[in-house]
Order: sequence, then structure tokens, then C-alpha cells
Amino acid sequence: MAVPTPLTPEFAVSTQITAADFPALAAAGYKTIINNRPDGEEAGQLTAATARQLAEQNGLNYVHIPVTMPNLNAATIAQFETALAESPGPVLAHCKSGTRSCILWAIATARQPTTSLADLLSLTAQQGYNLERLRPLIEQYAQPE
Repeated sequence: MAVPTPLTPEFAVSTQITAADFPALAAAGYKTIINNRPDGEEAGQLTAATARQLAEQNGLNYVHIPVTMPNLNAATIAQFETALAESPGPVLAHCKSGTRSCILWAIATARQPTTSLADLLSLTAQQGYNLERLRPLIEQYAQPE
């Protein structure tokens, strides 16, 4: 089972989730699943269509925002921000390792005037996601448009 790593009381990240994880995530109180993996990234992963069905069967909202580091851009970040703003929480975002989901969250959160990038990077590192090497990328996208 994928084990969620909470970054806030309303947001967590995890590794790839499986079909068996959906009932457990719903029982744990999650309301929305954001899938940041493109379909076909790895053999055996759930397709977005299958994951959507499983989410709906378990009373979960489902959002698919596929991202790879080469296609990370302002539009992808805007989609993620919209999903966070419009989806019921708590939210679990996942990808292969949780890192891409964590990066998207860090960028979206850094765009808020109440949070410093240093605090965000400290928080993510404490939770096992050291994003310091990505500081320039986060700074680049953290500037509100």
C-alpha cells in the first residue's frame, strides 16, 4: 500500500497508488486524488481511466494532471493550483515516487505570499523530499504572473 506523506493537514503526497489503495485512502479521510503520472509511464501502473473509476467507486474526487519534468510549465502549475483550490480536501497527490507531486505543491505554495521558500524546502526535506537542488526551478515558477 502507498503510504501518504502529509505536508499539511489538508495535503499529502505518495508513491504510485494501486487499486487496493482507494478504499483505504477513502477510509483514511482523503476526499481528492490527484494523479501526476502520465499513462504508460511504467508497466503495470493504473491507467487514469481505471483510477478515475476506482476513485468514483470509493467516493473520491479524481484529477489527472500528468507531468514529467520536461513538460513542467506554467500551464501545468496553474492546473495543479486550480485542482487544489477547487477540490475537497484532504488531497492526496501521487506520482512514481511522490517527488513530482511534492514539487508541484511546493511551487503552488511558494506562490502564496504567506510562505517562504526556505520554510517550504525545510518542510519537504523533513518529510523525505529534499528539493534544494530544484530551488532555481521552484523560484522561477513561484513568481505570481
